[in-house]
Amino acid sequence: MNDIPEGCKRCVRGEKLVLFISGKCSRNCYYCSLSKKRKEVDEIWANERQCSSPENAIEEAKESNAKGAGITGGDPLLCLDRTIEYARALKSAFKDFHIHIYLPTTLMNRENLERINPYVDEVRVHPSFLQAFSKEASETIMKEDIKKIEIASEIFKKENLGIEIPIIPEKKEEIIEFVKRVSCLISFINMNELELSETNFDIFTEKYSFNEDTHTVSGSVSVGTEIMKSLRKINPALKVHLCTDYLKSNYQFGNRLRKHNILPFGFQDKEGMANYFAVYCKNEEELKEAEGKLKLEKRTDFYIDIPKKRIILSEKLAEHLIKNKRYKITKVTEYPTFDKTEVESSPIN
Repeated sequence: MNDIPEGCKRCVRGEKLVLFISGKCSRNCYYCSLSKKRKEVDEIWANERQCSSPENAIEEAKESNAKGAGITGGDPLLCLDRTIEYARALKSAFKDFHIHIYLPTTLMNRENLERINPYVDEVRVHPSFLQAFSKEASETIMKEDIKKIEIASEIFKKENLGIEIPIIPEKKEEIIEFVKRVSCLISFINMNELELSETNFDIFTEKYSFNEDTHTVSGSVSVGTEIMKSLRKINPALKVHLCTDYLKSNYQFGNRLRKHNILPFGFQDKEGMANYFAVYCKNEEELKEAEGKLKLEKRTDFYIDIPKKRIILSEKLAEHLIKNKRYKITKVTEYPTFDKTEVESSPIN
């Protein structure tokens, strides 16, 4: 429907750094899919890199070749000074760096929104009415949400403002009604497929059935499609994006992996995973000894990966060492992210 917002375009292309500003939140949504590792934990993550300063986030943006960032949480307004500090630093470090931010309505007021306005390009509002367990409560909360979106629209301008919601099947009519009432204030709506997580497991397994993948809620996407059709009639100019788990896992995340820098002498496969031929050492002393031997042979086609105590070899050098049976060489496949999590490791000699 009429294209998608700029933040989504860059995100699907894998160009967005995910800046998790804190797990602390101003509310406790029953459908929240954050992991136990992050929910209500006051830590900062840029993709898979934990940050102690904006410089860490800048370094991650460089290594992942990001052209923008999505600031999320928790609630970024709950740690507003920190959010501004990181957004300002990223904007200063890169040219044309597009920042979108996810904001629960709880702490949205004129002062907070005006403070953050200079540092963000696009705002996705997460309304509170979806938490309500009765239509009466939902209506009351909707009115408060709308007042706050009115202020946001005035500050950020309609073209830079949208709402982002999970597709809760039983909330179909309320979602349509809400979007109808705010469609004159926003330019887009993003709907996310509802997913099971370790923190919503108990209530979800009692409340919903699941698709064959066992973690996406049955009916969420079909209801999202029905909502899209209804919104097309209500406001044809509204940009509506249905973000499925498949899109996130197979396109968005894969594209982001493929943009990561990898270590010298490695290569990326079509999924974006990094592949290396490596010699693993027990300690730094053994690592230095192996490096010294290779230098004596006047070899330069290798890289010393000190954090993982290994030597990454060119394919040509790996073949040479296999023939000479001098080292145990491993073919390893791992994520090209900061944590470099290994998914496969196979000795080749």
